[in-house]
Amino acid sequence: MKPLSIKRKVLFLILSVIGIVAASALALTYYLYQHLYIDKQIDSLSLQGKKLAEIYHKHGKDTYFTDRMKWANDSSQASVIFTDDPMELSSGIPFDTNTNDNLITFKERQKLLQGKTVVLIREHPQFHQDILGIAIPVFSNKNDLSGTIFLSMPLSDVYEPFVQIRLTLGISILIILLLIFFIGYKSSNKVVRTINQMKEIAMEMESGDFSKRMAVTKKGDELNQLSRSFNKLSSTLEKVEQHRREFLANVSHELRTPLSYMKGYAEGIEEGIIDQKKGMQIIQDESTRLSRLVHDLLDLAQLEGESYPLTMEPIVFAQLIHDVLDQMTFITSQKGISFNRELEEDCIIYGDSDRLEQVVRNLLDNAIHYTPSGKSISIELFVHQQTAELRITDEGSGIPKGDLPHVSERFYRVNKARTRKDGGSGLGLAIVYQIIKKHRGTFVLQSEQGLGTTAIIQLPCADSTEDSPTSPKNKMTP
Repeated sequence: MKPLSIKRKVLFLILSVIGIVAASALALTYYLYQHLYIDKQIDSLSLQGKKLAEIYHKHGKDTYFTDRMKWANDSSQASVIFTDDPMELSSGIPFDTNTNDNLITFKERQKLLQGKTVVLIREHPQFHQDILGIAIPVFSNKNDLSGTIFLSMPLSDVYEPFVQIRLTLGISILIILLLIFFIGYKSSNKVVRTINQMKEIAMEMESGDFSKRMAVTKKGDELNQLSRSFNKLSSTLEKVEQHRREFLANVSHELRTPLSYMKGYAEGIEEGIIDQKKGMQIIQDESTRLSRLVHDLLDLAQLEGESYPLTMEPIVFAQLIHDVLDQMTFITSQKGISFNRELEEDCIIYGDSDRLEQVVRNLLDNAIHYTPSGKSISIELFVHQQTAELRITDEGSGIPKGDLPHVSERFYRVNKARTRKDGGSGLGLAIVYQIIKKHRGTFVLQSEQGLGTTAIIQLPCADSTEDSPTSPKNKMTP
């Protein structure tokens, strides 16, 4: 069986609501007519009959009673009669009917004989129309049944005042139903259009096109909010797809370069056109570069995941920085670069020593690479409001303002020529950013062309409440 479309389901729902409202309106109309208006007429006739019965009980069938009966009959819509014999009601008398049908039944006549009031709604045997009747027994001073006061009125007279009410109510309900149908149908069409548009865009996404967007108006309803969320999802997927393509292009480029060098020099050595010692050195250098690239890619992939484990422990941050600087002194001395250290020795942070050493090493590698011979690199560490701040400032050429927001992206290079002389794989700062993020810190770069670059890292100190060894969140995988 073919499933119903959303439009059919919504239309079915609208019609169901209209049916429920219509049924409820009919039930309400019947209730108002039967339980309010008719009951009110019954109460009014009963009260009028009981008052006449009280007059008869006090005065008997005298002129005063007769006048009151005549006045009641003339001043109200009801027909008021008095009979000495309840059997007359049973036989249709005193309405001068020739029919054999009874106005009241045998059981009702027995109730009158027992002194009970009888209420009846039935067809009159003479006039052939439904009437509302009240038969009230009348007793003499000796508590003997003396007669019956019978008040009656055609139901058409009861119904007539209610016609206008029912008409007004019916028109109101009809207008409401039309509004429900119009609004519901219009809304259902909008819902269906939105869903169909989403379906079409989703199919485009499956084919790799993430450029399509939902039409959004200024209205703040749920469908527009859904469309905005869908557009945001499409935009995010488009960026992810773009980054994926760039990543694959960058990885293929970075891997192809050392592999082509290694292959070319190996063939040159085999053919004897390249000195073996020189060729093997180049092959070894390229293989080291390739190994470092693969290692950086694996590191970055792990760091960008949500479950990368860090070995968190208290670290004397200044000592870690001293150790890295001492290891790099030989490189800086060969290039004629000096270190200016100003470190707060009692600064203790809580983190992974291996990863933080990698951060400091990557930043110093960049600073050394871009600092000319004869210049210096400044390394500062100080504590401010339970936050350790490390600043590494070089005297290099600086980074253009337009490139500054992107330097921590994967494979991003300020020099778009990608020459081997310009160094690295473009992953170093991306790794730094991810490691500092895992430590709940911040990493920013400040730079001006011709004035050098400052890398700033801020990390919470170990005695901070949030980063203490006993903190619950540090017991979890960052």
